[in-house]
Amino acid sequence: MTEFLPSYVRGDWFVPAADNNATIVRDSSTGEIVAHVSTLGLDLAGALDYARTVGQESLGELTFHQRAMLLKQFAQALTERKDELYAISSRAGATRIDSLTDIDGGIGVLFTYSSKGRRELPNTRVYVDGAVEPLSKDGSFLGRHIYTRLPGVAVQINAFNFPVWGSLEKFAPAFLAGVPTLVKPATPTGYLAEAFVRILVESGLLPAGSLQLVSGGVPKLFDHLRLGDLVSFTGSASTAERLRAHDSVQTGGVRFTSETDSINASVLGETAVSGTPEFDAFVKQVVTEMTVKAGQKCTSIRRIIVPTASADEVVAAIGERIRQRIVIGDPRAEGVTMGPLASVEQRDEVLRQVNKLIAAGGRVVVGSTDAPAVTHADGTVSATEGGAYVEPILLRFDDSAADALHEVEAFGPVASLLGYDTIDEAIALVGRGGGSLVTSIATHDPVEAVQLITGISAYNGRVLVLDRDDARTSTGHGSPVPHLVHGGPGRAGGGEELGGIRAVLHHMQRTAIQGSPEMLTAITGIWHAGAASDSSGRHPFRKSLAELTLGDSVVSASRVITLADIEHFAEFTGDTFYAHMNEEAAAANPFFPGRVAHGYLLVSWAAGLFVDPDPGPVLANYGLENLRFVTPVSPDDEVRVVLTAKQITPREMEDYGEVRWDAVLLNQRDEVVASYDVLTLVQKQPYVPGAVLSPSSAMASTSSAS
Repeated sequence: MTEFLPSYVRGDWFVPAADNNATIVRDSSTGEIVAHVSTLGLDLAGALDYARTVGQESLGELTFHQRAMLLKQFAQALTERKDELYAISSRAGATRIDSLTDIDGGIGVLFTYSSKGRRELPNTRVYVDGAVEPLSKDGSFLGRHIYTRLPGVAVQINAFNFPVWGSLEKFAPAFLAGVPTLVKPATPTGYLAEAFVRILVESGLLPAGSLQLVSGGVPKLFDHLRLGDLVSFTGSASTAERLRAHDSVQTGGVRFTSETDSINASVLGETAVSGTPEFDAFVKQVVTEMTVKAGQKCTSIRRIIVPTASADEVVAAIGERIRQRIVIGDPRAEGVTMGPLASVEQRDEVLRQVNKLIAAGGRVVVGSTDAPAVTHADGTVSATEGGAYVEPILLRFDDSAADALHEVEAFGPVASLLGYDTIDEAIALVGRGGGSLVTSIATHDPVEAVQLITGISAYNGRVLVLDRDDARTSTGHGSPVPHLVHGGPGRAGGGEELGGIRAVLHHMQRTAIQGSPEMLTAITGIWHAGAASDSSGRHPFRKSLAELTLGDSVVSASRVITLADIEHFAEFTGDTFYAHMNEEAAAANPFFPGRVAHGYLLVSWAAGLFVDPDPGPVLANYGLENLRFVTPVSPDDEVRVVLTAKQITPREMEDYGEVRWDAVLLNQRDEVVASYDVLTLVQKQPYVPGAVLSPSSAMASTSSAS
């Protein structure tokens, strides 16, 4: 791999014919040339146009669930060829643990978004946000919010430290939203990003135009962006500010989010003294964050904030763990636990920042700025100037208020230790970082934890509480998970990458829609009260998904609730709450006219009123949602049910789907007694007596039912 690194644009691979100014990328352990990188002659405007046309069209044909299924298939394709990625990753200085964090972590993001997309999003192209808002007394004019996908391209500019995870954590939510991606990896490790993109291209799974790769510089890219496009940037704060200042962002409507420098902290609680599980977990975590990926993580711990009385013990424990566990060298060598930095240039930059910290009062108490002895691929050990090696360095500051301590980031295996005397002082020190991606605290004292969390949360996108109960199961200070927000305020950039469905919605436009129930039903795919309904045909429980339509309903007969019914239910269930059994006490309650029927009696009888009992397309009832009891039911009142098909969601790759029914329980005065949603699993095709579902579908149905 010593030729030009290809880009993938407009459905084909592009390689520049020649470029004497191409960037040379080298193996960070040996200095050998890996590739030349250039975008000379690449038509960036054409690539963006291809995404906005071909990519938008191909993704627009798919529902959320169909895109989610493709994400799962992408993850499977990468898993099958994961060893290829691991071998390439070692050239960037990554050990097997480092590669697991990057490669397996990225694949895990795809799996997670596939799962969340199918569980939390409808099988449609429009996402409905929040409840309906009645805007007229008679219910003929309604409003609610919807999300629709942006019409442009998601430009994703990534950092060098996570070429796989950093790309996929942006790509997955954009793809699920239906927005095509143009990814620009950082040049020093872009060859690993090119490898995973090539695997996806060769899988034949990618919808046309949904993913493009630019290997190399993009100097005029922002000139071609416009309203409907968005940019997700990971890198330095200074570069982020320069990009944010571009006219396309300032006045052109291009969305811009960034994840930038972050002086993250870890706080050892006052009660987490030496000998406690929290002290040990704290030290272990600090060393892990200093050495995994050679400290080249945006979430790495840069400030170790400890009680002044514990500082010496913490320094000694960190130094001892590094001596026992860290072997520096070529990641392809047996026994190596920490590789080099991504490039010699990055090594030199880290040492420059370390010298700034030393000049500001930091004392090196573990490690050295000298070139370390390293284990080479052949097993020999020697000091070398050829690789991008820096050994773990722990600095100690006597002055916790030194400005450089809270402003200078050495983006490598470097951390600084500082002391505090009170919890309030520790909180203030965390805030001095100016906004961070993550801070962790180690304590088993709930009072201390609450005080710290209350004080530091505003300065952080994420806070990890580490104690003896979660030390073994915790994903760790430096490991963002796709379920939760990754980003942070202030210096950290203000972005919210990942974060579950929040990140998907970032690629969509929220719009307030106002109209009649009929129109809102058509737009959202959810039936609204007041829209057309039909109870004249077959019972809707006799209809498969292929036959069922929104608004299909059943209106039940009425049933009288007697005092004997109420007393029997109370005796049978043991629910003898006074409102059901004591007339005088119930009448004294401001909510009841006297003795009333149990709410759960009403819901149970409602099912008896609307359920069609014979075998049919309805496989199972798997829950109720949004249950509200509105009007009390007294003895001798009557109740009836109106049940209407509200939302129909076929499941991809299954022979059944979900139907949400609008259930309204009314009394003889047409007052609403209760309202709720009934959730059922229903076959896609018409019911055939005696037919048996496939085992996988039947088990899925049974396990989902309650």
